[in-house]
Amino acid sequence: MSRPASETSAGTRGFPAIPPDELLSAGFDAITDRPWRTQWTSGAADLVRDLLPETVVTRTSGSTGPSQEWPRTREQLWAEAGLLADLLRPHRPDAVVSFAPPRHLFGALASVLVPARLGAEAWYRPGFFGSLPPVAGRRVVVVAVPWIFRLLLEHPDWVRSLADLTVLHSTALLPATAGDFLASAEQARIVEVFGATETGGVAYRWWRGGNPPWQLFDDVTVDFPGPGEHPLVVRGPRLAGNARSRQLDDFVEPVGDRRFRFTGRRSRLVKVNGRRLNLDELEVALRAVVRCADLALVPSADAMTGEHLELLIVPPDGGRHDLSPVVDVLGLRPRRVHVVDRIDRTETGKLRRAVS
Repeated sequence: MSRPASETSAGTRGFPAIPPDELLSAGFDAITDRPWRTQWTSGAADLVRDLLPETVVTRTSGSTGPSQEWPRTREQLWAEAGLLADLLRPHRPDAVVSFAPPRHLFGALASVLVPARLGAEAWYRPGFFGSLPPVAGRRVVVVAVPWIFRLLLEHPDWVRSLADLTVLHSTALLPATAGDFLASAEQARIVEVFGATETGGVAYRWWRGGNPPWQLFDDVTVDFPGPGEHPLVVRGPRLAGNARSRQLDDFVEPVGDRRFRFTGRRSRLVKVNGRRLNLDELEVALRAVVRCADLALVPSADAMTGEHLELLIVPPDGGRHDLSPVVDVLGLRPRRVHVVDRIDRTETGKLRRAVS
């Protein structure tokens, strides 16, 4: 595809071109902290087979405890990249713009191997600040971590310049800004992937608001002992370490044989005065109404109630935070409010483990 005159070196200067063979040879860790671009072709499968190690080790983000290493085979990764690419293929993308770090499983798949499967041009940017790729007029997949929706909202001209846009999201609950983004971009859609480093992708859904059920990938089965809420136990050929099954830190409710609703992560559920609270969902609701640079809810122990929650808040630049909506959203007062300079998060935006 020829580029318009505006797509000159000024637009690509921040994204050094790397041939696909050099990208794979460098390893996922080496290509995480710098921007790059590459053009995949029909020979990608051979390159992956010849250059990717037979066993690839990825690590958990450290959001629920110490980071752990999870090995999986080259064939498992390539198979999962194919499943993700099949979700995107009906929209005929020819470029992938990714912000997901390749050193983690989702980034290795979506930033590198999914574009390889699609035969698309791939662009990677490791942070919030910097130029966006010159891909006007093209059919684009944006690989998103939660803060990317704010970035897209701040660059409406770039979004409007695209012929088509699919946002592929994983790693955390969608932020409230995802709904704002969809309302502002008529040619856009969001597909979410539910999974974990130890299992790979488990399920997916096309999101346009609310809490639609998740559809299992074709090669995945889960154990549903009956109706009601259960821990998520996953079986399938893509589990790390050649495991036969894995139980995750997630609770789900079955919706038919092959779908479920996610009800929360064990480490992010607290019960206060007999009421169970999902801290992830409450954070999303708070960010929509509280003026601040960042916030987080953390579980804490309480002598009276046993369990409670505390609020960490980073004031907005040059302004004061307003906590008046907090009680309305939470339905209670936090045990403590901590005003902090920053909140420790992983590369994908998850709160690192915090226990009071």
